[in-house]
Amino acid sequence: MGRRQFLVRGLALGCSAAASPLVTPVAMAAAPWEQRLVVILLRGAMDGLDVVRPLGDRDFAALRPDLTGATGHRDLDGYFALHEGLGALMPLWRAGELSFAHAVSTPYRDRRSHFDGQDLLEAGVPDLESGVHDGWLNRMLATVPGLEPEIAYAVEERAMLILSGEAPVSSWAPAVRMRLSPATEELLAHVWHDDPLFREAGGAALSIARTVRDGDGSGEAVGQGPHVELARFVAERLMGDTRIASFSINGWDTHQSQGPRIRRVLEDLGETILTLKAGLSAEAWARTAVVCMTEFGRTARQNGSNGTDHGTGGAMVLAGGAVRGGRVLSDWPGLGEADLYNRRDLMPTRDVRAHAGWLLRGLYGLPGQTIEGAVFPGLELGADPGLLL
Repeated sequence: MGRRQFLVRGLALGCSAAASPLVTPVAMAAAPWEQRLVVILLRGAMDGLDVVRPLGDRDFAALRPDLTGATGHRDLDGYFALHEGLGALMPLWRAGELSFAHAVSTPYRDRRSHFDGQDLLEAGVPDLESGVHDGWLNRMLATVPGLEPEIAYAVEERAMLILSGEAPVSSWAPAVRMRLSPATEELLAHVWHDDPLFREAGGAALSIARTVRDGDGSGEAVGQGPHVELARFVAERLMGDTRIASFSINGWDTHQSQGPRIRRVLEDLGETILTLKAGLSAEAWARTAVVCMTEFGRTARQNGSNGTDHGTGGAMVLAGGAVRGGRVLSDWPGLGEADLYNRRDLMPTRDVRAHAGWLLRGLYGLPGQTIEGAVFPGLELGADPGLLL
């Protein structure tokens, strides 16, 4: 096969969010194949039970009396329904280019730290004591025969772990326009509360930030935010030599007022996926898989602030012309109290790494033993869920 160039580049068009970097890095790699993989990390713990609602479960409504009716939804298969915030993706569902995996999680349990959970998600390891400090995408690339790294370039002072590894990496921190999520605004307000000087100045700054974020004629219109700019850039690179891209969408930490918050970030995710498709040719989209993963799910019950707290089992979003869509994949555990993990969270029935592993096997033909040994140490792939066409 000869010499193969491995290239990691990036661009930061970030927004801040609870428990996630203030700058969102992007990692990319060129590879000797036509199939494209986009990994989107949903930082902050996306509530899979709100995104893909198990309306057919008799215990669901009682767990969330105020959340379920806060926003509308679209029926998927008579049992599960899609949050209205992702309603723009329904044409992909009907075209067989969108699917979901439910009741999934990494092996991370009980501590519920965003930072630890995200590190495990990006490293693809079973626990924090594994001693593995590189990312699973980087390890995957290292297994491809004849693929010799020449240049690795990570954006921002802190490189994205998922594509970090033995390849030499340089860093660059571009000038970026910062955007604050509502969760971060609340954190800053709490920090500033007892300092009158910072409280007044900070409050004025946040007011300006809200005007820019939410729009009053001078802010961003729908479909024109940083997430759309980012998706356009990634699509442009994927039409060139890039075959693997990974970046983050932040703002999924919904402890309070979850209804409006999750709707807004879901709309961002929907626009991101649709922008990726629009930026690719029909042929390229047909060979593309987009997988959206989060560090853990959220509690089955709503809390006293019309939100949800850190949980365990969650959901994945899969899109693309290479995806076998129109399905919600799940060995559904049920939501009865005895069925919940520690009587509080959705019980995970599948390792999120197994789904990622089957994507790598289907897209790039990696042997199962390589995926279980080198890419995701300690993983048991289990039965093929048939994620791809």
